Amino acid sequence: MAYQYLTDKNLEQFIVSALAEDIGEGDFSTLSSVPKEAISTAKLLIKDNGILAGVDLAQKIFKHLEPDCSFEIFKKDGEKVQKGEEAFRVKAHAQILLQGERLVLNCMQRMSAIATKTNHFTQMIAHTKARLLDTRKTTPNFRMIEKWAVLIGGGTNHRFGLFDMVMLKDNHIDYAGGITKAVQNTQKYLQNINKKLRIEVETRNIDEVKEALSVGGVDVIMLDNMSVATMKEAVKLIGNQAQTEASGGITEDTIIGIAETGVDFISVGALTHAVKSLDLSLKAVV
Repeated sequence: MAYQYLTDKNLEQFIVSALAEDIGEGDFSTLSSVPKEAISTAKLLIKDNGILAGVDLAQKIFKHLEPDCSFEIFKKDGEKVQKGEEAFRVKAHAQILLQGERLVLNCMQRMSAIATKTNHFTQMIAHTKARLLDTRKTTPNFRMIEKWAVLIGGGTNHRFGLFDMVMLKDNHIDYAGGITKAVQNTQKYLQNINKKLRIEVETRNIDEVKEALSVGGVDVIMLDNMSVATMKEAVKLIGNQAQTEASGGITEDTIIGIAETGVDFISVGALTHAVKSLDLSLKAVV
């Protein structure tokens, strides 16, 4: 659950790639109609209520396009915003403002939606010890930005990819021939390559929880698609022997009851795969 992915180098690579996708060999609409020397100002207008996310990224995008641009922030990442408010103003060459507009909006609208949903779920379980996790159910090549939005909304990042934590899910377990074999194979493999990674094991019932405990060396036990009653039993059985994570179709209707079972973490894929973009607009100041 580290955030080492959020580096200046990674952000720069994302911005370069995203701008190349959009601009290609040239923004001909802008180049043909807007004077090259024109200096203008644009404002980020908020058209929905929610949690704002992506202001820092927007600044990085415009600074990448024009390092000397002026960027004035009125609403910071993580702040509650309301329709009609203004998040920031940026002053730069008009051609630059137009070239960066769509990338900034695409990022901020989705990031703000994710941050808003994350904040809502986090507040629902604030009276418990459970922490809200995201998943790998993200948009290809946009995972870094979506996971950043989860952080801004008050959630916690799970593993970033397949390389920074071992998660033995149902298919791994079934292919390996059971939890015991899957864990033992993993421990031997990590020892052979001299790599220390946390091991999480998915369990589907109490018998599998018992097996995950008996094999030893498991850091997190996932309680997948269990009823609240079964989850309570599993949490009591596990005690301090491992951390616990609830998973599997968790919704606004079920998350409070699940959090109150005493689990350490709750992972919700819907934080990133089922959100409606927050309505934002970048408008010329004339």
